[in-house]
Amino acid sequence: MSTPAAPERPAIDLAPMAATHLADALALGRQVYDTSVKPYTSWSLSAIARHLDSEASACWVALDGDRLAGFVLGSMGFDKRSDWGNLEWIASAPEYQGQGIASRLVKACCATLTEAGASAVVTDVESRNTASAALMRSNGFEASVSVTLFVRETPR
Repeated sequence: MSTPAAPERPAIDLAPMAATHLADALALGRQVYDTSVKPYTSWSLSAIARHLDSEASACWVALDGDRLAGFVLGSMGFDKRSDWGNLEWIASAPEYQGQGIASRLVKACCATLTEAGASAVVTDVESRNTASAALMRSNGFEASVSVTLFVRETPR
């Protein structure tokens, strides 16, 4: 006697991020980002909007039907380099991690930035975030310039 097959899960679709995805992306970012680890940045609606409103937006969402499974935010320009793309934020909802969604989002973002004229795509990964570092390496990124953030707490 054979075991019945498990119901097939619908495919996760990638789509350009739209304004209708903002609330879900903001909520997912608040769920997965620990901005206290990177005190020079913050997660906010303006962080999303800055990328979404850029001339060469490379913002994508992964959708499981109507549910947000992940997103990536990228845009042209990094520091003073207008010819570099910046993949700044990426997240997969915890229940979707390990399914290749983040890799698909990285590829979509990088392809969009390349089409917009990026000669390189830059991202940064917090040193203890080994999963993100592995994701970036598996998608062709190489460690480059390393910056150490020195913090001096003010005496109370």
